[in-house]
Amino acid sequence: MSNRTRRLLVTGGAGFIGANFVHHWLAGHPADRLLVLDALTYAGNLRNLEPMAQDSRLRFVQGSICDEALVEQLLRDEQIDTLVHFAAESHVDRSITGPDAFIDTNVVGTHSLLKAARAVWLGKETLAHHHFHHVSTDEVYGTLAPTDPPFAETTPYAPNSPYSASKAASDHLVRAWHHTYGLPVVTTNCSNNYGPYHFPEKLIPLVIIRALRRESLPVYGKGDNIRDWLYVEDHAHALRLVLEKGRLGETYNIGGHNERTNLDVVKTICALLDELVPNVPHKPHASLISFVKDRPGHDQRYAIDASKIERELGWRPQESFESGLRKTVQWYLENRTWWERVLSGAYQGERLGLS
Repeated sequence: MSNRTRRLLVTGGAGFIGANFVHHWLAGHPADRLLVLDALTYAGNLRNLEPMAQDSRLRFVQGSICDEALVEQLLRDEQIDTLVHFAAESHVDRSITGPDAFIDTNVVGTHSLLKAARAVWLGKETLAHHHFHHVSTDEVYGTLAPTDPPFAETTPYAPNSPYSASKAASDHLVRAWHHTYGLPVVTTNCSNNYGPYHFPEKLIPLVIIRALRRESLPVYGKGDNIRDWLYVEDHAHALRLVLEKGRLGETYNIGGHNERTNLDVVKTICALLDELVPNVPHKPHASLISFVKDRPGHDQRYAIDASKIERELGWRPQESFESGLRKTVQWYLENRTWWERVLSGAYQGERLGLS
């Protein structure tokens, strides 16, 4: 499959991971065409795609994955053979205060995509060339104790937040559409991503930006919750390998081998800012750290066993946490206009020549 020309539909392609995937794929597949479908809710930002705005291989459509008729039309009209599904509500805090949007997008939206793909693809002689790639999260597996082994593809699901429950439901739907209808699917479950274009409400960009603005750096509880961090370019590379060589019907876990407590992450960012932005009155930046009440149902630890994708597809992350985080901090220092437009809301409603 890796040597043929593809026509991809990328849902949520104006979001953080989706946009990084679009950058990565177009750079390595000059003959392919990509159609990005994004509803441009608060986390969708066309400036994430701005470097490719004049690329004739890329087309953008604003629309919802819940619009089954629209998805069917796009699959038919654009002769899509590969659907890469990033579109999701993904912020745990928002899922606690407003779970309805997570059910609508993550469950109903995924269901709509599956129905559309089944309607357009199944029964065709070319079905073997089609591919529905569902991008999911390690949070569907629940939480780990400090000495528990990392999540494997065989770990039972035990989601603890409305967000992770909605993603678990979508994973099960994808699996069912493969086993019941024969839809050619693959699912990947990744650990916490970080890197360029990360929406500022998430931990790493939040800390970077608040530190640059001389604001307090809130850390939940004692800051001892542990996450496995994956640089987004490494994730995009893993997704490419799964699309090119992965076995249909399989699940692949993707992790960065970088377990860190939240407090360690914040302190590492502060140390990098001390080095890269030395002449500020609030140095050391760690003096801005403050501890706040923990959120309800906060999972203690996530960790990914990525041995399956490493063994079968030869993937390993290229960035250590230290090298990836340095690149990330440097990107936010060099792209202040990007995050200032996000914070002000000016990014919403922009078109940037994409159509």
